[in-house]
Amino acid sequence: MSLRVALIGYGRMGKEVDELSADHGCEIVERLDIHNNVGSAGIDAMTLGQIDVAIDFSIASALVENLPKLASLGINAVIGTTGWSEHETAMKQAVAEAGTGVVVSANFSLGVNLFQGIVEHAAALLARHEDFGAWIHEVHHKAKQDTPSGTALSLQAAMLRSGYQASVDMSSTRVGSVPGTHTVGFDGPFETIAITHATRNRATFAKGALEAARWVHGKRGWFTMRDVLALD
Repeated sequence: MSLRVALIGYGRMGKEVDELSADHGCEIVERLDIHNNVGSAGIDAMTLGQIDVAIDFSIASALVENLPKLASLGINAVIGTTGWSEHETAMKQAVAEAGTGVVVSANFSLGVNLFQGIVEHAAALLARHEDFGAWIHEVHHKAKQDTPSGTALSLQAAMLRSGYQASVDMSSTRVGSVPGTHTVGFDGPFETIAITHATRNRATFAKGALEAARWVHGKRGWFTMRDVLALD
């Protein structure tokens, strides 16, 4: 039986998810965007009464209204929207009180999540060498609104968790149609170490989001793609 999914945010990523949904055992039964979800007005029991999981690729200001309403209706969610970290505590509380399940990720790519694990290990090794400085540079298409990217911030947080306490210089480029490229580098007095992940097609994000939707169906709690991929 197909998983019944509502798409919230029908831009580039929403359309990618829609296109791949049937191949991953999902049926898109509702599509909400600015024309029919202003102020989260489209999220109600009548519209989403038959939904198993919602996938949100909207914008930060919309997400902070969408997620509590989804939780109140008992609908689990996959959140790919970024730029709302200052509201995370309130969002977690709404989900916990409703007893629903949510997968939150700045990046649903399998490769990026494995890349983060590699960066964590590298940061732990380099933390013991104070003469190496670190940087993160990310490149995305010119229409991407948040800077730095949610993935870059996740990489920085992973480095800190690994014990790397020195400052990490962050920079961003917005140009053309680049799906996403992230480089983490360490520079010493006589040498440089650089690790890069480059996305060639947004389909990798859509595939990951659909896998996350199938995984979170029926679960309760606040999860990330590390949970979905059993990386911890």
